[in-house]
Amino acid sequence: MATCSRGLEEVLLQELQLLGVRGQARPGAVEFAATWEQVARANLWLRTAIRVLVFLASGPCSGREELYQLAFSVRWEELLWREATVAVQVAGRHAAFANTHFAALVVKDALVDRMREHRGFRPSVDVQNPDLRVVLHLEPGACALYLDTSGEPLSHRGYRPRQAQAPLSECLAAGLLLLAGYDGRQPVLDPMCGSGTIVVEAALLASRTPPGWKRSFAFERWPFASTHHLKEARAEALAGRRKPAAPIVGRDLAQQALNLARKAAKAAGVDALVRWERGDVRELPRVPAGTLIITNPPYGVRLGEEAELVALYRQLGDAVKRQAAGSTLWLLLGNPRLARQVGLKACKKIQLFNGPLKCQFCAYPVVEGEFKKGGA
Repeated sequence: MATCSRGLEEVLLQELQLLGVRGQARPGAVEFAATWEQVARANLWLRTAIRVLVFLASGPCSGREELYQLAFSVRWEELLWREATVAVQVAGRHAAFANTHFAALVVKDALVDRMREHRGFRPSVDVQNPDLRVVLHLEPGACALYLDTSGEPLSHRGYRPRQAQAPLSECLAAGLLLLAGYDGRQPVLDPMCGSGTIVVEAALLASRTPPGWKRSFAFERWPFASTHHLKEARAEALAGRRKPAAPIVGRDLAQQALNLARKAAKAAGVDALVRWERGDVRELPRVPAGTLIITNPPYGVRLGEEAELVALYRQLGDAVKRQAAGSTLWLLLGNPRLARQVGLKACKKIQLFNGPLKCQFCAYPVVEGEFKKGGA
C-alpha cells in the first residue's frame, strides 16, 4: 500500500501504473501487489506517495485482546534479526483506542512476546530511526499491520533541511503539477514561488529525475529484502535524465525566499535547469502562451490576515490577465473568499488537503482581453 494526501489517490494510481503495477485506490492510499523490484522502484520514483508499506496481517478488532492476537500471529522471527530495532506507528481511528499510544504498546508487547518465545531475545525499540517500523492502521471494527519500506516520508527528498518548514510538501507540490497535466513539455511559472518547492518538483519531473535519487530507504537495511534492484533502478534513472524542453521559472519579491529556493534547487541537482527572478507580482513580464502558471498563494488563516491579502489576489489576477493570455493559472486555494478576488472564472476545481487544511485546486483559463472582475 502506498499512502498519499487525500485527493491525490488517482494521481498516485497513475504513477503506479507507469511502473507496471495495478492497484486500487482507497481514501488516502492505493493498494497494490508488487515484487521487491517494484517496491524499490516505487520508493525511488513515486512523486505523490508519502510511504510505501508492505502488508503483514489484518482482521476484526474490537479491543486489546484481538489486536494482541493479530500482532502475535505475525511471524516476526522471520523479519527481525538480533541487532534490529523496531518502532510502532499508529494511523487511523478506533473507539477502543482513543489513546493511540496504548494501541502501539499492545502491538509492541505482542511482537516482543513472540520474539522471546521463538528466538529467545527481546528486540530493542528506537522510535526515531528504527530498522523496522511497524504501521498499525485502525478503522472501526478492524485493524491491519504493515511494514514501512520507506523510512522517512517520501516527501523528504533530501534537498531541503528537515527543520525548514515549507508551506507545501514536496509530494503535494508534485501532485499539483501532475493534476494540472504537466508532462515536462510546457513552460512553467510560479509567480509567488516562496522557497521554490513547486519549481524544484517541476524540474525533477521535466528532467525525468526520480524524486528519491538522493536519499536512502528503510528496506535497504533488511536482510530479507532484495536491494540490488534499487541499485539497478538508480543507475537506469540517472542514465535517462534529460534537459527540460521548456523554461521553468520561479519568481518572488522576497530575496530571502529566493535564496532558499536556489539552495533547494542546487541540493536537488536541478539548479542549472531553472531560472529565478525577483519581482513584484504586479510587475509580471509577458508570459508565453501555453504556460502553466501554478502557485500556492497565502491563505490568510490567521485573524486579520485575510483583509491584507485581498489586494494581493486582485493584483495576481490582473497581472495574469494583462500578461499571460493563452495560458492557464492554477491556484491552490485555502480560502474561498479570497478566491473570488482573482477576477477569473475557474473551469476546474479539485478538492485537496494541504496538511489538515481543506483546499481547492482551481484552474483559470486566461483569455485574450479578459478583464472580468469578481466571481471565481
